[in-house]
Amino acid sequence: MGLDANALRTHVERVFRESALPALERYIAIPNRSPLFDPDWAAAGHMERAVELVSGWCAARAVPGLSVEVVRLPDRTPLIVLEAPGESDDTVLLYGHLDKQPEMEGWAEGLGPWTPVRRGERLYGRGGADDGYSAFAVATALEALAAQRIPRARCIALIEACEESGSFDLPAYVDHLAPRIGRPSLVVCLDSGCGNYEQLWVTTSLRGMVTGTLRVEVLREGVHSGDASGVVASSFRILRQLLSRLEDERTGEIRVPELHVAVPPDRRRQAEASAAVLGASVFAKFPFAPGMRPLASDPTEGVLNRTWRPWLAVTGMDGVPSVQGGGNVLRPYTAAKLSLRLPPTVDGDDACARVKRLLEADPPHGARVRFHTASGSSGWNAPAFAPWLERAMEAASRAHFGKPAVSMGEGGSIPFMAMLGERFPKAQFLVTGVLGPGSNAHGPNEFLHVPMAERVTACVGDVLAAHAARGA
Repeated sequence: MGLDANALRTHVERVFRESALPALERYIAIPNRSPLFDPDWAAAGHMERAVELVSGWCAARAVPGLSVEVVRLPDRTPLIVLEAPGESDDTVLLYGHLDKQPEMEGWAEGLGPWTPVRRGERLYGRGGADDGYSAFAVATALEALAAQRIPRARCIALIEACEESGSFDLPAYVDHLAPRIGRPSLVVCLDSGCGNYEQLWVTTSLRGMVTGTLRVEVLREGVHSGDASGVVASSFRILRQLLSRLEDERTGEIRVPELHVAVPPDRRRQAEASAAVLGASVFAKFPFAPGMRPLASDPTEGVLNRTWRPWLAVTGMDGVPSVQGGGNVLRPYTAAKLSLRLPPTVDGDDACARVKRLLEADPPHGARVRFHTASGSSGWNAPAFAPWLERAMEAASRAHFGKPAVSMGEGGSIPFMAMLGERFPKAQFLVTGVLGPGSNAHGPNEFLHVPMAERVTACVGDVLAAHAARGA
């Protein structure tokens, strides 16, 4: 007897409503910031609480032979490993993470990063959608298949605690677990986005990133601006001048030719198709201030801008007092945290070195300029879908959403994917997620769209069943 898709989805919905969502609410209440944002994470104990909650919930699922282990390497964040034997020696590797971004200001009244709130179909709070739901989805999909005794391959899932810091601990764990991981023929990642909440969205590329802090020093200490202005250059003006080497301040276009690539024809066609589905919502999903316009008016160009083109964001600043606290002082330094998104096929390390040289060379007025803690991560461009996977994704989307699947690049970065693409060049990839319009991962008012999480979970179950049956 084959898979009953309706029964699978009913099982998923019941588990989510009765068990997974209450557990997710407890998880949201834990302030387990990623190590980059909480250097004392180990002493604080929040990550340990999250790991215990998630691993304990997964271990209670009715999956024959399921083992749940917390693997710990010295001086690294812990890793949850779920392993379920299958009917063949073939392997599926699944991935998610449970560490979180910091609080961020601007949460609406009644909401907060560590306060789980249910409003209709949304569960608000930090980390529910990015990416706490993923472990619950993996375990629930396996349980739903077991309930129908549907054959599948051996599954091993890695739930890390360092993704929001760049996954710097994960390579050591992948090396450590290499004999257990083996050579997966399918990789499933649940940490990506979706263009709407009405169909399965499959990510075909991810951008890379260069991050670092650009610091400009002009004085050993602040001095009276009336005395120094006209004699000492403003550190902010020099920083602004340096950023103009990298970015055209009028258009936002990155000036460095080596940080651009030609968009592959298949990815352009996917951008056109996804733009046709999304229309004006490509732009409308963002909370623009009144009168603000997007950088592009054409939806296809909007999709390509956020998936295949480099753009710069200044995500933090030091050395700048508040408006109320700022006196008439020429400040000694200005520091800006930079986040430069890269096209999927640009080498992250090369881009990082190139940007550092560009910003530090020949500093204006002899200022002390340093691009500190710079790091680069490469993006990822998925291999072509095998026919069985393309059919499986389409069938799953129609079964659980009633609409076709859509393929599109994403603008964010998942360092794990580039690493896996290099290690397992023959594997197929299903990269999907629940970060859709308004979900606002990393920002205020982050929410998990509950029906989307349930249906994505059901789709994963369908694809696991199709993977096992692909040779039949």
